[in-house]
Amino acid sequence: MSGITYVRGDATAPQGKGVKLIAHVCNDLGGWGKGFVLALSRRWPEPEQAYRRWNRDRASNDFGLGAVQFVRVGPYLWVANMVGQRGTRTGSKGVPVRYEAIDTALAAVAVQAAELSASVHMPRIGCGLAGGRWSRVEPLITDRLASRGTAVTVYDYD
Repeated sequence: MSGITYVRGDATAPQGKGVKLIAHVCNDLGGWGKGFVLALSRRWPEPEQAYRRWNRDRASNDFGLGAVQFVRVGPYLWVANMVGQRGTRTGSKGVPVRYEAIDTALAAVAVQAAELSASVHMPRIGCGLAGGRWSRVEPLITDRLASRGTAVTVYDYD
C-alpha cells in the first residue's frame, strides 16, 4: 500500500475538505506553455505570473532545480511550483526529469503541507513531458509525504 489515493479527475479541481496544496513540476528554463501548467493557467493567472517573476529574478532568489514556490490561489488552496526538470527536451543527457530535484522539492512541500494542515494533490508529476517513470516518482511521494501522514491524491485526467 503506497498511502496514495488515485482518482480519475482534474488535479486543478482537488477533491475533499480542508486546505489543499496542488503540486506540479516545472522546468529550470522559465518556460511555461505545455502540459499541466496550461490547465493551471486556465484556472488561475497567479501560478504562472509568480513562476515567471521567480525565474526572471533568479539571480537574487533560490530558483533552480529542487526549489519550490508556493502560490496562494484561494482561501484554502495553494499551488506548489516545483522545479524538477532540467530543460524541456530529451537530448544527449536523457529525459528532462530530475528525480533528485523532485525529491528535494517534495521535502519542502511536506513541510508546507504540515504547516498548513493541507492535503496534497497532483497529476503524475514528472511523468508527462518531463519523461519520468512513475515507478521512480511514486516512492519519493510515499517517502516524503504519505508515510509521514500527509494525505496525497494523484489524479489521472481522462
